[in-house]
Amino acid sequence: MCFGGDDPVTEERAKRKLTAILSADVKGYSRLMSDDELSTVETLKSYREIISSLVQQFSGRVVDSPGDNILAEFSSVVDAVECAVKIQGDLQEKNVKLPENRRMEFRIGVNLGDVIDEEGRIYGDGVNIAARLEGLAEGGGICISGTTYDHVENKLRLEYEYLGEKTVKNIVKPVRVYQVRVEPDVGISKSTKTLQLPEKPSIAVLPFVNMSGDAEQEYFADGITEDIITALSRFRWFFVIARNSTFTYKGKSVNVKKVSQELGVRYVLEGSVRKAGSRVRITAQLIDACTSHHVWSERYDRNLEDIFAVQDEITESIVTAVGPEFLSAEMQRAQRKEVPTLDAWDYVMRANSHHSRYTRKDAAEAQRLLGKAIELDPMSAEAFCLLAFTHLMQVQFGWSESVSQSRKEAAKAAQRAVTIDDRDAWAHTALGMVDLISKRYDNAVHRLERAIDLNPNLANGYGGLGQALALAGEYDRAVTQINKAIRLSPRDPFMVYWFGHLGLACFVEGRYEEACVWGSKAVEENPRFPGGHRLLASSYGQLGKAKEAANELKELLLLMPDMKADDVMRQVPFRKSNDMKRYIEGLRKAGLK
Repeated sequence: MCFGGDDPVTEERAKRKLTAILSADVKGYSRLMSDDELSTVETLKSYREIISSLVQQFSGRVVDSPGDNILAEFSSVVDAVECAVKIQGDLQEKNVKLPENRRMEFRIGVNLGDVIDEEGRIYGDGVNIAARLEGLAEGGGICISGTTYDHVENKLRLEYEYLGEKTVKNIVKPVRVYQVRVEPDVGISKSTKTLQLPEKPSIAVLPFVNMSGDAEQEYFADGITEDIITALSRFRWFFVIARNSTFTYKGKSVNVKKVSQELGVRYVLEGSVRKAGSRVRITAQLIDACTSHHVWSERYDRNLEDIFAVQDEITESIVTAVGPEFLSAEMQRAQRKEVPTLDAWDYVMRANSHHSRYTRKDAAEAQRLLGKAIELDPMSAEAFCLLAFTHLMQVQFGWSESVSQSRKEAAKAAQRAVTIDDRDAWAHTALGMVDLISKRYDNAVHRLERAIDLNPNLANGYGGLGQALALAGEYDRAVTQINKAIRLSPRDPFMVYWFGHLGLACFVEGRYEEACVWGSKAVEENPRFPGGHRLLASSYGQLGKAKEAANELKELLLLMPDMKADDVMRQVPFRKSNDMKRYIEGLRKAGLK
């Protein structure tokens, strides 16, 4: 069989393109027609409807269907092969219901090649090779070309048998031929074995579903999915399943619990894309597949003026929303576990929960838990990273028995985290904050910019950089970076810090009223956050609001009982001596000794 034959168009009018071609016909069609013409036609009609529906489901189109033949094309060779596998699986289920002598088995060939497109029809060697491959396939089987195999080998969970180079009719060069091993339910996974969950929070991002009925939006949906996978992979604390595995579920109705078992992940992120006119709606939801609990969901409506800009914006929005929700769910899960069953990651999550309460007692408890985590896993970069932050917090809020020793411990832990994983943005953020508390401002800025380069979606990288710039007196740059952090993660546990950093930027500029606004926001976020009360006491003092300043100082001393004016120089590392002088002056006006 040959679709197209000699090209019926001249080179002047030829429109060429690279496409994936699926060619199918029925094995023993003449015998079936001879035995029972009417039944054969009815069965063929029914099977053709199934094939056409699946072609459409996998974003392809049926080009032609003469006699018992079907010719379809796909923009994605992965989609073409997956469709072929699904066709054979579905038709096999239909065939078992028929008498053996009436079963209708299709042979399928798939090729990736150059074709001539003429008014919706396709011609050329690309089509002819697909037809020859079809002739080499067994009934119910699939043969693919070498070009097809090269593209799908590592993208689909299938097995292939190399049949060698075949010389086929009207094709000058021999064609490399591979047979796809087709078995029941082969489309997603051959194994029913449940993979063990990794210690780190694990996630699979399923291909976003294109619900637009517009094939062009398939690229947009796939692009968002791929970008989310890439962006989440930059969070070194997360275990993220690679694109090649998650895209084997594309076009299929899946059960998230089954996905969890097959890929060995706790969380599944799924979503959809729907286009209407010049607008697009994207939905996404994060599911704890082990409990079927919906951790987070959101809907985004955007204009499609610049499709790539929208894709970047949506990716950023989803990733920066998922990150904190991810960790929040993990902290809650760790709190529910019995102590004897805790692993290193569970201890880190429990420590994270204590750290985010910003009290002296909780800082010490966080350090104890992190010690347990490091005992279990001495290569836990996340444990050393968080340990550095706890020591830094003790310095900033006067909770350390020895400031110099706490700085050394923070530097030691942060450097250890970077040594374990030099591409961990969190670790570089911790080391940058060590530089800042040690008043190595240029080093701090450089290190924090490095963290952002490693993970452009790490809100705390921008927050730390904003703090460094605020303390250095660079108001505009500081506000830009801190606002970026807030926009990236509007529900982040570190929000209380960022409000305080904005207040410090205002204080350095002499904008004491604005400093009070941000200090008040920090206190509203967490009434036990010492940095907010300290900022308010100094700002009110500089404004001459003695009563308000005294009230804030009273709250501050409940949290930092032994605080003296001289301690501030070790706690708040202003770059310019005049800024430090004004800050301490404000606290003295509030009544600090």
